[in-house]
Amino acid sequence: MKVKTQSKKVNKAWLNDHVNDPYVILAKREGYRARAAYKLKEIDESLHLIKPGQVVVDLGSAPGAWSQYVRRKLSPKTATGGGAAAGELNGTIIAIDLLPMEPVEGVQFFQGDFREAEVLGLLTQALGGRLADVVVSDMAPNLSGLASVDTARVAELIELAVEFCQIHMKREGALVVKVFHGSGYNELVQLFKRSFNTVKPVKPKASRDKSSETFLVGLGLKAVA
Repeated sequence: MKVKTQSKKVNKAWLNDHVNDPYVILAKREGYRARAAYKLKEIDESLHLIKPGQVVVDLGSAPGAWSQYVRRKLSPKTATGGGAAAGELNGTIIAIDLLPMEPVEGVQFFQGDFREAEVLGLLTQALGGRLADVVVSDMAPNLSGLASVDTARVAELIELAVEFCQIHMKREGALVVKVFHGSGYNELVQLFKRSFNTVKPVKPKASRDKSSETFLVGLGLKAVA
């Protein structure tokens, strides 16, 4: 019984924090599906990554907040407010997630596992021979609670994202990925340093203080040896 009571207290505290979270409130006001939009927004505004006319790939896109933000950035003349921009799209947005995602106007979405060759084939087909300017990834595996297993799962997704960029992104492009501080973090930083000319770790203000979540930004692909 004590465990259940403690669990209820924890859930109630989390719900209270969530409801009163300024980014949750702002997301509702501006029409974003999740507070995560402001993580990408802060990264983008500091590094000026996303511009009209670009091809942007959104990995791990559900529920769609990052795609909404990119959609607004690719139609700046008509995006006057709200999470979902209206008006002509100046660019291309391709999104993928294992989970379903409600449509975002102008975004081409595929539901499937990024680790599967068939799904990668769909992404490649959607690019139609073009190279991406920016790839953003909010992908995270289902955590088992076993540190060694979870570290390997996180690393696998990030390694696949880097490999995807080496084939399907412009040499001057940018990759943004979510990572977690802890075991394996330094190895992922080294992977980025081997793969990109410039590497910037970023902890957006929208990331909760208690979270080990942070983001790595890789700018400019190095030539593959």
